[in-house]
Amino acid sequence: MIISRTPFRMSFFGGGTDYPVWFREHGGAVLATTIDKYCYISCRRLPPFFEHRSRIAYSRIELVKNNEEIEHPAVRGVLKYLNINDGLEIHHDGDLPARTGLGSSSSFTVGLLHTLYALQHIMPSKDQLAQAAIHVEQNVLGEAVGCQDQVLAAHGSLCKATFFQNGEIGHTPIIMQPDRLAAFQSHLQLYFTGFSRIASEVAREQIDRTSQRKAELFAMLEMVEEGITILTGGGDLAAFGTLLHEGWMLKRRLTSRITTPAIDEIYTAARAAGALGGKLLGAGGGGFMLLFAKPEDHERIRSALPGLLQVPFKFEGLGTQIVFYQEDHLMLDDVWAHNSADTASQLKAALLGKAA
Repeated sequence: MIISRTPFRMSFFGGGTDYPVWFREHGGAVLATTIDKYCYISCRRLPPFFEHRSRIAYSRIELVKNNEEIEHPAVRGVLKYLNINDGLEIHHDGDLPARTGLGSSSSFTVGLLHTLYALQHIMPSKDQLAQAAIHVEQNVLGEAVGCQDQVLAAHGSLCKATFFQNGEIGHTPIIMQPDRLAAFQSHLQLYFTGFSRIASEVAREQIDRTSQRKAELFAMLEMVEEGITILTGGGDLAAFGTLLHEGWMLKRRLTSRITTPAIDEIYTAARAAGALGGKLLGAGGGGFMLLFAKPEDHERIRSALPGLLQVPFKFEGLGTQIVFYQEDHLMLDDVWAHNSADTASQLKAALLGKAA
């Protein structure tokens, strides 16, 4: 049995410049962090007692006889990429719901890759996990996704992720004094808007309109360095909130699907109650909203957003981890090998509840 734990992420600046259609020509960068909300993947080789070969449990349960029958795209894609055809039991649990702007799909892919590599006694680097997840999502599955989510899920931490024109990716942690880091975190609030969407559907329109939004994307790219300068400097952190607001105004212009009238109402109410800035996390269209405000204004903002669920969080810096590893000392196939064909067949039938 192997269990991986992989964090979700929140992005501050640079989203949209992590798509290959953009950074292959202009370069890209993202300022983001991972938080202490996780995707857990457990996996083991499935004993040969059942009529199905593999069992995949997430928001539904799939019982399949071969990998081609698996409907979960990431599971099917990762197994294809790793060329794994053994019978498996894979189980997913998440601290927060999927399709809400926190990179949960990529956290799932990175976590599953990490778990299945461990199942094969392989210890990949975090760079290898990020690149493998990008390949699976973009090339094997053909999804319209960027590259930041996989990098953040693999590496973790408050960081700058850089996307070079030659396809290489850099990960640079942001170093801050502990008291300033704590002050920065204390300014942030995370709210669930109650709306969810499939990020790749929103992103596809954004990708198609990339050439028409160069001015906005260049400005959003410059905000990455501005944000880092604010965080690592000694000035008023309120400037970060103002920059977040400017970034959100730019992001809204990328496509018509970034925001909705209901989301605009939430943001307007938060600003009126004291929020200096904020943004909808992820590709847009729904999910979690991040707000930046002085701690003394947080209660007033909560009162201005009745019915919305606030989610407390902390930054984390570990990235994906194998948190439990216990190797089977005796594979069940060995049980069958050590018995006659008739005895093994009878034992298997009994375990399946089919013996007379």
